[in-house]
Amino acid sequence: MDDELWTLAAGVETAVREVGARLAARRPAEPVTGRTVGEAAVRFAELDGPAAAALRERLTALRPQAGWAPEELDGPVPTEGEWWLADATDGAVQYLLGQPHWAVTATLVRDGAAVLAVVHAPEQDGRTYRAVLGGGAELDGRPIAPLERELAATVAATSQPPRVAADPVALRRAGESLSAMAGAVLAVRNLGPTALQVAQVGSGHLALFWEYGPDAGNLLPGALIASEAGATVTDAAGSAWTAGSDGFLTAAPELHAQALEVLRTVG
Repeated sequence: MDDELWTLAAGVETAVREVGARLAARRPAEPVTGRTVGEAAVRFAELDGPAAAALRERLTALRPQAGWAPEELDGPVPTEGEWWLADATDGAVQYLLGQPHWAVTATLVRDGAAVLAVVHAPEQDGRTYRAVLGGGAELDGRPIAPLERELAATVAATSQPPRVAADPVALRRAGESLSAMAGAVLAVRNLGPTALQVAQVGSGHLALFWEYGPDAGNLLPGALIASEAGATVTDAAGSAWTAGSDGFLTAAPELHAQALEVLRTVG
């Protein structure tokens, strides 16, 4: 376990909590909508921009030698050096609509893999997940672990990458897998930010999470938390998941094997 990383994680948690409190306090009481995508984007930028700048300032001060990866990773994750990947308002749509399913996330990536992650949900009782590579995972300072259960009794979660509509293979697999999984579990839900949902598998609040299409920017923080909690993390075919994978599945080990059998029916 890297004690330096745990010390850094404490500072990162303080930073994301401060930013989360600021965003929660500034969010309008009524849903923020626009007649066009452009109008909504402008309004969101007014709220998110200052928070994102504050988060970047705080994380840079904590680890000035780390560079900054784009918030939305369109290309491969840098494979050399240290990089911050952070999102001040992960779950922007839910935030603007006045829903509590959004989070502040911060991940330190080293040589292409996440080594530290913090996911904070300000309006879900202020829950804060954090993990460091090789050091386990915590929720509000307590160790967490996924829960084994019968597949038919589970609530599964899924989502789609931001640009899935431009990926016909991922789009088809998302639809086919939703039909397959809906027939195998108690319920399927999409409960907001991908990072938060994947972290919730690590704490047992959700049974499993799967997705098709490359989505490193959203999956890296939750994947580290789930893995360090003891969940099995793979791509949708059962191979090792990396930031370049085009599918994702995580669950407690025995449950993961059952979910994988369901996804193997998808072409």
